[in-house]
Amino acid sequence: MPGVLDGVTVIELAGIGPGPFCGMMLADHGARVIRVERPGNAGRFGEGGNRDILNRNRERIELDLKNPEAIAQIKELAKSADALIEGYRPGVLERLGIGPDVLLAINPKLVIGRMTGWGQEGPMAPLAGHDINYIALSGALHSYGRKGEKPTFATNAVGDFGGGGMMLAFGVVSAILHVRSGGIGQVVDCAMVDGAAILSAMTYTFLANGQWQDERGVNLLDSGAHFYDTYETKDGKWVSLGSIEPQFYALLLEKTGLDADADFAQQMDQSRWDELKGRMAEVMLTKTRDEWCTIMDGTDICFAPVLSLTEAPKHPHVAARGTFVEDAGIVQPAPAPRFSATPADPVKMAGW
Repeated sequence: MPGVLDGVTVIELAGIGPGPFCGMMLADHGARVIRVERPGNAGRFGEGGNRDILNRNRERIELDLKNPEAIAQIKELAKSADALIEGYRPGVLERLGIGPDVLLAINPKLVIGRMTGWGQEGPMAPLAGHDINYIALSGALHSYGRKGEKPTFATNAVGDFGGGGMMLAFGVVSAILHVRSGGIGQVVDCAMVDGAAILSAMTYTFLANGQWQDERGVNLLDSGAHFYDTYETKDGKWVSLGSIEPQFYALLLEKTGLDADADFAQQMDQSRWDELKGRMAEVMLTKTRDEWCTIMDGTDICFAPVLSLTEAPKHPHVAARGTFVEDAGIVQPAPAPRFSATPADPVKMAGW
């Protein structure tokens, strides 16, 4: 069955991380994504790149972009493509002879998605960087971590993938919709520093309204509260609690046996959070993770066990939804989100 992006053709100039993630998102949902690799590039995760989940569901061609004949092929592909995505530093595409001016002259309806850390302009635009640097400059990293401890980053999720690849996919699809409604092609300047900043919009809202201290680990959603945190269990594993609303908090106190303790009655008294967190931690250590699951599963406490990467695909809820799939012996996240009328095809790792 055709996916929701059936009929969309995207040229992907191969890179790593956020660019391929964008290509995966588009390809998962039916776009024809042609990944342009360097000749002889076996990929970073096995022969032909076939062990890299980010490169699934693609067509693949090999072109040496330093060769004029290869550049001519890119121009030919661009004539009928809807979009081209790339993750080079600013100016590289222009030096190759396939910058936006050239490509838009060939195809005025082309969307050119440019994935960088610092953006196409600005004092830091030409500099190298990685996820940790982009989220640091956006203010996001400052908010992640425990009180009095150093900032803790979320394994490339905020900069590279959420603020980068997924933002680029949104931008490219939006620009294609603009073209199909009668508009012209254009450049999508996707900078991970911008993406990390916009992912922090809620935090900046709280800060602007005096509901957030500009300090990590002391606020409602950053591990400051005793009812919104992770806790170690008797067997050395972990559980997560998110009992913000009063009715959910009441259930938490009931199931932990703390409902008769008057100290826990003033849920939002921040002056007590550190003390209550310590006492909650003592309670959580009295049972194993599975014992807490037996007590709390099926309730509105807002509870979940902290599962490892190998445990998560086997959880009954995750398994029932098919959140993970397996192809070519690789367990991997299934395409998301889900469309009722145009579901994504099964993932394809083989054939690279």
